[in-house]
Amino acid sequence: MDRTVNDILNQDNFSKSDLITLLNCEGDDRTLLFKKSSEIKEKYIGKKVWFRGLIEFSNICGKDCLYCGIRKGNKNLERYSLDDDEILAAAKFAYIHSYGSIALQSGELESSFVSGRIENLLRRIREMSDGELGVTLSVGEQEPEVYKRWFDAGAHRYLLRVESTNPALYGKIHPDDSKHSFSRRLECLKSLQYIGYQTGTGVMIGLPFQTMEDLAGDLLFMKNFDIDMCGMGPYIEHADTPLIHHSQTLMPLKQRFDLTLKMIAIVRIMMKDINIVAATALQAIDPIGREKAVKIGANILMPNITPGKYRDSYKLYDNKPCTDDSAEDCQSCLEARVSLADAEVIYGEWGDSKHYSERRLRLK
Repeated sequence: MDRTVNDILNQDNFSKSDLITLLNCEGDDRTLLFKKSSEIKEKYIGKKVWFRGLIEFSNICGKDCLYCGIRKGNKNLERYSLDDDEILAAAKFAYIHSYGSIALQSGELESSFVSGRIENLLRRIREMSDGELGVTLSVGEQEPEVYKRWFDAGAHRYLLRVESTNPALYGKIHPDDSKHSFSRRLECLKSLQYIGYQTGTGVMIGLPFQTMEDLAGDLLFMKNFDIDMCGMGPYIEHADTPLIHHSQTLMPLKQRFDLTLKMIAIVRIMMKDINIVAATALQAIDPIGREKAVKIGANILMPNITPGKYRDSYKLYDNKPCTDDSAEDCQSCLEARVSLADAEVIYGEWGDSKHYSERRLRLK
């Protein structure tokens, strides 16, 4: 006999079939799901939301992922790389405005020059902020010794999205070559966790070829891998990517949006004390998309503090919002949005994942 959504929500462990039921729920059952996730967020996180000042410091990428607007093969993109002073100025803005943390994000490149440059920047950011500014990195796959050097230089969180945990689907959205290896992606996540980073991953929701079974598997993967942070959002097409040819097969954007909210709610219920990002891509579909995510489980927002002249060139997907806002405008806008979601921005704190602290204690 199939269990009801209410039955499923009143248990601690979830099977794949349970998760598929939750992902498919509508009407009163959907309301029940969001009510449960909101209650769990309130109990374990409270009404708190933390900022990660986002610095998209380069759109130069060595990879050719079939869904991504900054893929190496996109010849219609103006490439850029902020110089060190521009990056440090953005980090100083975050520090002066008490963001607590920044996130350094770029295309994926592996070289001694890139690793040395990031290591130097991390040390300078730590010096500039007297060690008070937390740093998340999201710069892709690297060798373990590089991750360790960055950790020692001051980075303490790392987001490496896997995009899909089904190897077959992963293969359909990436080129079939050694640079786009599913197994290496997982090995990098394991290395990050072993070194001591607060480790985050996430997936795209509504991809071509993706099934509810795939998404349920993604949820179980994140639970079993014991992640500390989750950053995931709806798949939004980019015109200059190979996957655009499958756009006719996609579910409508509103359905992708709603499915993303369900994924966020379920992750909050399954992993009660992790950090969950309200992705900017939600706002590309719904003007109050990020507020809706905060209400039902998310607790991290990433105001863009990249210098404005570069933002149009860092488009992973089409219709990216807020590219013409100043850093000050972005902060004010998000403060208002958080207030509408009955939450409060907490300034001057790193906003570490509670789950990370408990996971590290279990390992001792």
